[in-house]
Amino acid sequence: MNKIFKVFFLFVAFFALNGFANAQTVKIAHVNTNEVMNAMPEKTKAEKSLESYYNELQEQLKGMATEYQNKLQDYQANAETMSNLVKQSKEKELVDLESRITAFQANAESEFDNKRAELLAPLLEKIQNAINAVGKEKGYTYILDVATGTTVYIGTDAVDVTKDVKSKLGIK
Repeated sequence: MNKIFKVFFLFVAFFALNGFANAQTVKIAHVNTNEVMNAMPEKTKAEKSLESYYNELQEQLKGMATEYQNKLQDYQANAETMSNLVKQSKEKELVDLESRITAFQANAESEFDNKRAELLAPLLEKIQNAINAVGKEKGYTYILDVATGTTVYIGTDAVDVTKDVKSKLGIK
């Protein structure tokens, strides 16, 4: 009876350990999404569009700055001959213009960031879909993005799927 118990115990332990070992098998790879993004032809188009939008904002800001400089020079040149009422009106106009310029700069930065997010979102989604496809095809448990800095260690046997993701996107 004791012998049967030992054999039964070894049998159960073997299957339990085998199941535990299989459950602990984790396949991890890493990808550099910055490298993938930089290799995408669509990124160049997005960058050109962003550059154009930036230049448009800069032109508007330059126009406002030129208007401010012209009004300031006119005020400084004619301040002595202006009545107090006209002087106060011109000063208020300059202060208001300064406020509009400051508000425009703040809004422009926000709008530029929104435009960047809008243009890059489809690219990021495309990359994520390719990463998901590679992960499923290759049977990885995790694929870590080394571009984000969230990976603290990559072993020498870790698999880099950057080439696979580029291939999935048709990029050399």
